[in-house]
Amino acid sequence: MRLDGKVALITGAGSGIGRRTAILFANEGATVVVNDISQENGVQTVDEIRASGGQAYYIKADVTQQAEVKTMVQQTINLFNKIDVLFNNAGIAGVGAVHEIEEDTWDKVVNVNLKGVYLPSKYVIPHMMERRQGSIINMSSCVAEIGLQRRSVYAATKGAVLALTKSMQVDYAPYQIRVNALLPGTILTPFVEGYLRSAYDNPDEALNTIKSRQLSEQLGTPEDVANAALFLASDDSKFILGSPLYVDGGAVFGKMA
Repeated sequence: MRLDGKVALITGAGSGIGRRTAILFANEGATVVVNDISQENGVQTVDEIRASGGQAYYIKADVTQQAEVKTMVQQTINLFNKIDVLFNNAGIAGVGAVHEIEEDTWDKVVNVNLKGVYLPSKYVIPHMMERRQGSIINMSSCVAEIGLQRRSVYAATKGAVLALTKSMQVDYAPYQIRVNALLPGTILTPFVEGYLRSAYDNPDEALNTIKSRQLSEQLGTPEDVANAALFLASDDSKFILGSPLYVDGGAVFGKMA
């Protein structure tokens, strides 16, 4: 029960990595506030947690909208009087080289992936500062460190999240708030499965190509990332501050001959 008694707010917790993390956090004793723009998906996560005896509550909010985020954080404080863990997980992908990306797509990806980290942090941090404790986990990506074909806007946002994480840590270390980043490789989520089916004539061949990017020659699972998030959320990582944690099967630091 590594999160016993803690309150965790997870954005984008209606599916994929966010859902698996919410379930794991609840199994480890946390009360989990599930945020997702899809009420149907968010409620499904909550129902699954409660069915296993955990504590979870759904709050709908668009992480790009200041008023909605402010209200979400205040509702959480009203319910539980604190937020111990903030996992800024919400994000979307964008595919295309710079000359291919339309402006509205660029703006949308930047808004969700970067502003969607800024706004929840902006409103949660003052409560953590007051209590002089807290763990913030920002979702970056291994593409913040490596070049990947036709991922220009996604890479730009995830690189920015990593830089933001380091800067935040310097600002909030005096308040005993830890800020770290997760850098996953390609994770086999429903989004990735759908992308393979829609973007490639031969999804199986595309999947094998993507697997070859990792030394593991396998894609990660949402549970792999959830376990890493649990480590950063818990006191097990109390001496880890401002760090990138790679969950990428060796995509960044290894290359097969």
